[in-house]
Amino acid sequence: MTNLDYRVAHLRERLAQGPTAELGVQVAVHGDSVLVTGTVPSAHCRDEIRRVAGEALTGLVVHCDLVVAETSSPGRAEELT
Repeated sequence: MTNLDYRVAHLRERLAQGPTAELGVQVAVHGDSVLVTGTVPSAHCRDEIRRVAGEALTGLVVHCDLVVAETSSPGRAEELT
């Protein structure tokens, strides 16, 4: 296992077991950079994942494409006919 593979595996473990406990986030190596993708429940969770990824992969180019799930209620009632 290369150093990059080890660091990515460590990041995956931290994301799955840490305070965010995010199993729906994928981490993939693309050449000399790492791509973190997925859908998270809040902006706070997204920011925490970015922070953890930055710490775990210091010195590497990390691209985060994390989408915050819309969890607010609709602004009006749905009309059924």
